[in-house]
Amino acid sequence: MSLGQILLIEDDAPIASALERVLKAEGYQLQVVGRGDEGLALGRKHDFDLVITDLKLPGLSGLELVRGLRSVRPRTPVVLMTAHGTTETAIDAMKYGAYEYLIKPFEMKELIEIAARAVASSRLMREPVEFGTSETQHDAIVGRSRVMQNIYKQIGQVAAKPVPVLIRGETGTGKELIARALYQHSHRATAPFIVVNCAAIPETLLESELFGHEKGAFTGAESRHIGRFEQAHGGTIFLDEIGELSSPTQAKLLRVLQDSRFDRVGGNETVQADVRVIAATNRDLEAAMQTREFRSDLYYRLSVVVISVPPLRDRRDDIPELADYFLRKYGPELGHRQPSVDRGAIALLQAADWRGNVRELENAIRKALLEARGFTISESHIRSALEGLPLSRKGPGSLREQVAELLQGAQRGELTDIHHRLLKEAERELFSQAITLAEGNQAKAARWLGVSRLTMREKLIQFGFHPAQDPEKES
Repeated sequence: MSLGQILLIEDDAPIASALERVLKAEGYQLQVVGRGDEGLALGRKHDFDLVITDLKLPGLSGLELVRGLRSVRPRTPVVLMTAHGTTETAIDAMKYGAYEYLIKPFEMKELIEIAARAVASSRLMREPVEFGTSETQHDAIVGRSRVMQNIYKQIGQVAAKPVPVLIRGETGTGKELIARALYQHSHRATAPFIVVNCAAIPETLLESELFGHEKGAFTGAESRHIGRFEQAHGGTIFLDEIGELSSPTQAKLLRVLQDSRFDRVGGNETVQADVRVIAATNRDLEAAMQTREFRSDLYYRLSVVVISVPPLRDRRDDIPELADYFLRKYGPELGHRQPSVDRGAIALLQAADWRGNVRELENAIRKALLEARGFTISESHIRSALEGLPLSRKGPGSLREQVAELLQGAQRGELTDIHHRLLKEAERELFSQAITLAEGNQAKAARWLGVSRLTMREKLIQFGFHPAQDPEKES
């Protein structure tokens, strides 16, 4: 299965060949041309997930290509490749809608990371989020319960309003889907939608990632870097795990919300950014304000509108429909065209506590499909799936909170093996998420984790993700 369709425009044949080889190895399908005008014609005709183009091209420059594609396919990200001498031109190109730029010579690892981020962004912008139905092939916010109906109404009421939105809810409740729905039903739906997981980026790098930096701002800053807020100009930025921001970054974000301005790290130039901010958190921000971990003035700026997503245990009536949705989603992928589940299994699903919410239910259904091997999913398959679920089953919260909970259990004499238990569960979660993110591609997941292909396969078998049952999408 292809990770996405990429149009590569490069007139230097050896460079084009090398880039094509690397990107194909990652799982992308490529179309390669050597002229700017030819690339623009193809980009207008076909809906690519990503366009990668050199700046200097025969027929049409990369800058002209960015402007031309932007007018007809505003949601297609364009990555510009440029030499050191033309960096400023590349930055100018971002004002016309380029997603990112690469300064030659660059590391292939950097290209791979940017391509993955751009293709993911493209998918989030273009794939619709549907409401309340399990019979869709698209991403959907599924559920017809009263609490979910209220959320649909809130989305409809505020999507087109130019105000910040704070989405609150436990881990795994679907906050990103709600953010995407707000974006897709807004007046900014043809402009960029940039997602930043604030907890996934080291604190020392987060400010630069959000706001960019100038050349020489810190060790390793060899050129100017455009941050996510500049990339999102005219569009929407979704800041997931907003409660993890450091105090200096909170202050800078507050300024953006107040007057739409910020400075790059190490710079004196004030940058204007017309960006709608949608934030999400699973933290108790009121408690964080009391301990001064989170600024109260920033909280009030972010929470002009608050959408609270209920945990799955508070909408158990939606579980049968959610289960049906995930069966339809993963059944064909795993070779089961019309998967079914018996009443006893549904009853067991509705009785579970689902501390990991919808995400945990999704993992359980996928694992049960593997266990059932094409037959009807029964209670035994669900029990087996629930027993094999990773760390999310232990409830929401940070690693620090999970360690504290285990230590408290040891103090009470209930646990004596917490070191082994935590390492095993963390490892299970790591391999589970990696193979899911890599869409079954074991070689890619192994490379991300820095382990051998053999180790990857052994761990998948150990944790119940049997390679023989789970198709490897390595074509």
